[in-house]
This record gives sequence, structure tokens and C-alpha cells, in this order.
Amino acid sequence: MRTTVGIIGAGPAGLLLARLLRNAGIDSVVLESRDRAYVEQRQRAGILEQGTVDVLRAAGAGERMDREGLRHDGIELRFAKRRHRVDFPALTGGRSVMVYAQTEVCKDLIALQLKEGGPLLFEAEALAVEGADTGSPRVRFRHEGSEDVLECEYVVGCDGFWGVARKAIPSELSRVFERTYPFGWLGILADVAPSHDELVYARHDRGFALLSMRSPSVSRLYLQVPEGTDAEAWSDDEIWAELERRFETDDDWTLERGPITQKSVTPMRSYVHEPMRHGRLFLAGDAAHIVPPTGAKGLNLAVGDVVTFARALTHAKETGSPELLDAYSATCLRRVWQAERFSYDMTTLLHRVPGATPFEERLQLARLERIAGARAAETDLAEAYTGFPFE
Repeated sequence: MRTTVGIIGAGPAGLLLARLLRNAGIDSVVLESRDRAYVEQRQRAGILEQGTVDVLRAAGAGERMDREGLRHDGIELRFAKRRHRVDFPALTGGRSVMVYAQTEVCKDLIALQLKEGGPLLFEAEALAVEGADTGSPRVRFRHEGSEDVLECEYVVGCDGFWGVARKAIPSELSRVFERTYPFGWLGILADVAPSHDELVYARHDRGFALLSMRSPSVSRLYLQVPEGTDAEAWSDDEIWAELERRFETDDDWTLERGPITQKSVTPMRSYVHEPMRHGRLFLAGDAAHIVPPTGAKGLNLAVGDVVTFARALTHAKETGSPELLDAYSATCLRRVWQAERFSYDMTTLLHRVPGATPFEERLQLARLERIAGARAAETDLAEAYTGFPFE
């Protein structure tokens, strides 16, 4: 099998890249190790930055998002039983975000790919990337019980942290920057209408909490818990009681309860691999970087990566110049590190760190007071949350 771009991974990054390339007249093949049902059901991110929304619309993948997604013009910060709303459009010149789950993005892009795009092979496990530093890289993969080879001009690894793409970069060329956090998020899905019409980020002496949503009738909520927590160790009543404590306010706001349909614990880490390119192998999304979910940046960073690659390859095909492809890693990393910085800032702003001193806890409150009381600080948060521009 032969193609111009071999894409490993049919998450939102790989699927969107295939769509962008198809629209630019560049052929590709997408290899996905899981079956279609798994890809369309795995719960991940749910917040789309303004730039991501614009890209999906321009790619012809925004119709259902615009019909069913929930536009949000702000978030609410809670601390010391106070409520402060951050108004995105007023602070950013009109930018907002969209609540639209990754599962739905994948469903839309899969449908388009199967209808209009190149080959999308499910249950096709990539085994290795070979010849990345040559003009003809190859992806060895297993599909329908036998091994095959995908011969490419370029390979893009959108196969996540545990995928094979990054392993093709020689260790002596790699630099890794990472931080793990001594806490995680206990996340639940509940069949109950959200108790607030925008996301609520709560800093509490007992730990962080987040009120989010997946639809007008399904709530997504999170609690900060110690690292290594077993989700099943928490009963439903314990979860709701703790959420109520952490979201408590001085006014009459109440948290609505409902049946919990899913529980899971998400570990928290920051990770960056440099470079994001080796020869004709390019890394995108979690294959190259991970952010704690506090800043809602993971999926959006992956979109930025594939937009950068698609533009660079289109430029090379049209002009014969590899300039933008050569700059891929540096271009992406500028945006990645700003997102890492913002996600780290939001995480340390809102979570209770084990062993934190009273001085450090008061600094958290002082930072929140600054955001609530100074337009410049509030604007910095709003601009970062709604998205750093694609270069």
C-alpha cells in the first residue's frame, strides 16, 4: 500500500489531518488500532477553542457541532464561597469556546472520511515506523490477521503517548520535559441537567472541583483526589456530598443531583517531547505533549499541530519549498509551551497541593483576587483559555 501521508491514529488529530489533506488535494491513509465503536465512544476532552471551532467549520466538519454544541462565553471561578464570572467576548474581542465532546468530533470526522476521504483502516495496529530519516518512510502494521507495509512520503504520528511513532526518534536526539502531580481527577458523567450554564472552576480548602457538561441533559463533574485513587472506592452519595461542599457559595445556588452513569480517575501530568519532527516523521497531539486537563488544552493543541502540518505540506507541494516543514517542530512548540504554561498556572492556581503551607495557600487566594479585580489579569486568562492563535 502506498500513499503521500501515512497517519497513525484515528483520534481527532489524525481524522482532522486526513480531512485537511483531502481538502488540499493530498492523499492519505489512516491506521487505527482500535475498532470504530471504541473510537466513537472513548470519553476525552469536551472544550473546543475558538480556533478549533473555526478550523472544523472551514473543513466542512462543523454542521452538527453548530447545531448541537453549546457555545460558552465565559467561565465562573469560585473561591472563598465567592463567584466571579470571566466574560470571554468582552475581554478577547468576541472570542468564545464550544462545549462539544471529542466523541462527537470523531463521529463527524469518521463519517466524512468514510464518505469522501481516503482509506481509514480500523483494527490496523501500527507496529513500527521505519526509515523516518529517508525520503521513503514506511509504517509496518497488522490488519485482518496479517502484516502489511504502508509506504509513504511522510508519516504523522497521532497515536498518543503510548504509540509507536515517537519511538522511531533516536533517543540521543530526544529531550523530554515532564512533571507529574500528586493528585488526579475523579470524573463522573451524570444524567442530570448542568447546575450552571457555564463551566465552574472551584478552589476549595478540601481540593479542586469542576462543573462541566456534555449536553443540556448530561453533566460532567470532577473532584481532585489523591494520586492512585480507585474511583469505585467513592459511593455516589459521597461524590455528590463532596461536590456540594466544594461548590458552596454565599448565595442560594444549589447543585442538582442525578444518576451517575460513569466514574473514572484521570492522572495529572505535564509532558513535552522535543523535537516533534525527525526526518519525514512528524508527531502531533499526545504523541508529543500532554497537559493537565485544567486548561482544556489537550485536543486543541493537537488541532494546532495538524493544522500546522497541513499548511506546511500544502506550501511545499505548491512552491517546492520545504521551509515550513523544516520549521514544523519549532512552530508547534511555541504554541505548546504557552499551553503548558497556562495549564500549569491553572492547575497550581486551583488545586490544593499536599503539604502546602498556609503561606502558599494564601498566595493562591491572592492570585484569584487579582484575576477577579484586575482586567489585565482577567484578560490574560480569557485570551489563553479561548486559544492561542495558529501560526
